Amino acid sequence: MKRIGTLFFSMVFSAFLLLTSACGDKNAVLDKSSEVENLHWTYLNRFRFDVKIDDEKIPYNLEMNLRVTGDYKYSNIFVLITQVNPEKKSEVTRYELKLANKEGEWLGKGSGNLYSYQSPFKSYYKFPAKGIYTFYIEQNMRDNPLREVSDVGLRVEKAL
Repeated sequence: MKRIGTLFFSMVFSAFLLLTSACGDKNAVLDKSSEVENLHWTYLNRFRFDVKIDDEKIPYNLEMNLRVTGDYKYSNIFVLITQVNPEKKSEVTRYELKLANKEGEWLGKGSGNLYSYQSPFKSYYKFPAKGIYTFYIEQNMRDNPLREVSDVGLRVEKAL
């Protein structure tokens, strides 16, 4: 009897996984985040994300994913995003992400003491060529380490 219950649970769990993976976002080329160790983002901790672009003729939306705790002490964050193309040429751009309004209310989606942000930094962008593009995201604030940052990530999706 115990085997039948275990087998039934395994089948239900497998069906659930199959259904949820089939309903995934088909436009996402990459949606990945990395955890910031001990909630302390240092200047030396650059996060790397590799993106394979198969079709340079279509536009893409690029967004930075960020999670901070409710104890993060600023209403914004400055980051440097470096894009390295397949020919190893790089371009660095500084971005500011607004995290709270003037009243101090977080603009992100809250879950417990964590606030999540998905901030666009390039919209309808066309990559110049097919290939692997590497993105580096690093913090560009005065504090080192920058405290209470939980996760940093990148999302690249087809803008269809």
